[in-house]
Parts: sequence; structure tokens; C-alpha cells
Amino acid sequence: MQQAAAPKISFVSLGCPKALVDSERIITRLRAEGYELARKHDGADLVIVNTCGFLDSAKQESLAAIGEAMAANGKVIVTGCMGAEPEQIEAAYPGVLSITGPQQYESVLDAVHRARPALHNPHLDLVPPQGVRLTPRHYAYLKISEGCNNRCSFCIIPKLRGDLASRPAADVLREAEKLVAAGVKELLVISQDTSAYGVDLKYAESPWKDRSVRAKFLDLANELGELGAWVRLHYVYPYPHVDEVIGLMADGKVLPYLDIPFQHASPDVLKLMKRPAAQDKTLDRIKRWREICPDLSLRSTFIVGFPGETERDFEFLLDWLDEAEIDRLGAFKYEPVAGAPSNALEDQIPDEVKQERWNRLMARQQAISARRLKRKVGTRQQVIIDEIGPTVAKGRSKADAPEIDGAVYLSSRRPLRIGEIVTAKIDRADAYDLHGTVAGF
Repeated sequence: MQQAAAPKISFVSLGCPKALVDSERIITRLRAEGYELARKHDGADLVIVNTCGFLDSAKQESLAAIGEAMAANGKVIVTGCMGAEPEQIEAAYPGVLSITGPQQYESVLDAVHRARPALHNPHLDLVPPQGVRLTPRHYAYLKISEGCNNRCSFCIIPKLRGDLASRPAADVLREAEKLVAAGVKELLVISQDTSAYGVDLKYAESPWKDRSVRAKFLDLANELGELGAWVRLHYVYPYPHVDEVIGLMADGKVLPYLDIPFQHASPDVLKLMKRPAAQDKTLDRIKRWREICPDLSLRSTFIVGFPGETERDFEFLLDWLDEAEIDRLGAFKYEPVAGAPSNALEDQIPDEVKQERWNRLMARQQAISARRLKRKVGTRQQVIIDEIGPTVAKGRSKADAPEIDGAVYLSSRRPLRIGEIVTAKIDRADAYDLHGTVAGF
């Protein structure tokens, strides 16, 4: 008797790393139930689209992805941030099978089961202990909490994902340990507000191996640093207790890298944005951090053209960047987001002014980045290899996160392997990348 073919699911994951982790969890559950993944919509039994709904441009990308899936397949399940407000999806594509919001894993699985029931085979173990991931084998995102307690005026994430809900420290550490055992060399710690981790749990302890670990930013970072992988901290708000983690970086426990979404530097604009964490002494703190850990690299994101931003505010930001010397920077032109309080602010900035300020900001940052990277010429840096080419390999230093930061291009006397960590001598630098040769393995 011929066995029935396993149902095939085509999956589209849009948006930020936090959404990617949601996709990995859904796929892990589906694979555990015997579903297979298809590379194309055409020929799959179902398509799942995990949407992003933060900005209007992201919503348009999500709607386009749903449209492509409907055209190629016709059986489409929609989830993710845009699904939290389904009216726009329903209006554009009334034929979708199901629409759910972010983190609603059970609802997505229920929709899949209704549309295409799984084959039952209790004798197969289809899922590795670390689950199914959408990143390369050598790095993984580690989500430590959901939601956010902040109420920034330009953001609707709390409306989409709810208030802060931290995972117990032992749960995070168990997942991290499985990932490292499976070959992951770099753990990218993510949440909506990483430095607020555990405040909702009142920093409760949970049992881990022969001890108890508090659900606290410092304690968790310290324990992750014991697992033997690179630990990179993302989305860290500059609360005072972040200072404690710089010591772990100086000691080599976690990478000397902080991703802090400053968003602006002008006190007046920050007030309009309703940003958390007092930032009037941020420059002093950055200086102190670099005294404790000279190798520290800072990445940040900024918004230009926020309602009410004056030319004086923008010049303040440029001067602040010169002094702060942010290593890596992402900039966004302000976009209204449906439901965000900032939409009602006066003095909305014309698009041409936003573009002009964005151009000036990126030109200023390019000079800062080039200056910072030039100091690394002649030094030796550890580099994790991401891609292998015929003559040159592409990797990242401890100062570079995947997808968003720069790269290190290396020549080597022997073939390199993806995921390998090597020592490189830096020969030259350009505006955003380093170039060098492998000097040790």
C-alpha cells in the first residue's frame, strides 16, 4: 500500500528578527507533525505568510506577499503583526483562509489542520532538539521576551504584541544550550526591550543546573556567556543598569557590542517621541563604557523628520553623532503609522526635507564609520565566516551583526568553512567594511 505524501507548506516570513523567531516556532511545530516545507507556492498544499505591520511600507510589502501567494496557490493563511488589525487584509483578499495576530501559534496550527490535516506517523522523529530555524546553522536569534511596556508616540508594537512578557531565565538558557549543542556559534539576544527583561516577573529566580538564576538582564547575559558561543545583545535601552553589562564585555563573557535604538539626540524631539530612559547624560555614559571596554562597538537606529523636528534639533543630532562616534547606524525617514499618537502632532515635516536630512545624516555617519574602521587597520580581529567565495570569504567581526552591519572580506591560504571563527589581520578599511588575511585558526 502506497503511503500518502506528506502535506507541503510554503512559508513567507517578513519583518524583524522577532517575527523570524515566531516563524521558526510555527515551522518547528509543523515539522513535528509531519508537514514538509515547499520552496515554491505553486504545488504546495498551503501558504503561510507571516506579516509585518509596523510601517505603511511594511504593510504594502505584506499585502504584496499575500497577493503573490493567492495568485500562485490560492490557499493562504496570514499571521503576524499586520494580522492584529485584519480589516485591510480582508478588504484586499477576502479569500484568505485565516488571519491571526503575532504569537498566536495555536491559531495558525488550527487553521493549517482545518485546511490540510497532518499525516499521523508516531514512529518518526522529524524535529531536531533545537527546533527548525530559518537562519544559517552557525547563528540563531534568541528571543527572551515578548511585548513592550514603553509607549513611544511613533510605535504601535504594544498594541500589536502586548505588554512585556519575559521568559523565565531557565527556559531561555535551556533553548540556548540546545542551540549551541546543535552547532550555533553566535546567539543574537532579541526582544522589544532587552534591558527591561524580567521586570514583569519581578526578576524571579528559576532553577538552572545546580543553581538558581534571576530573570535579570545582567544575570542572564552572564549565564549565556558561559555556553561557549558569541553572545550579541540587541534592542537594549540605555537604562542605568546596562552599565553593569559592560563589565561582562570587558571580561570577554559577551561580545563588546550594544545595539541601542537611541532614535534621536535632541531632548525636545525625544520628549515628543516619549522615549524611555533619561538620555541627557548619554554621551558621558558612552565615554565611560569605552573606558571600561575600549573595544566596545555601538549600533543604533535614528528617525529623521519626526513631527516637530527643527533644523536646530537635526543639527544637534549631527553634532551628537560626531561626539558619540556610533560605529553602525541605521536611519529611517519618519512614516505615520495608523494608530500611533505621533500622527496627531503638529509640524509634520515635508517629504523633501526628510530626504534631505536623511542624506546629510548618512553622509555624516559614513565619515564617522570610515574613521572608526581605519583605527582597526593593522589589528587582529576574530571573524566568523558567513560565506565562501572562489578567492575571498565574507565574514563578520565581533563588531558586526548579520544582515544589518558591515563585513570583513578575507583571503586565506587554506579553504575556510561557514561558521568557522578565525583570527584575521586587518589590511585595509573602507567606509563600512574591513579587508584582511587569515592569520590564525
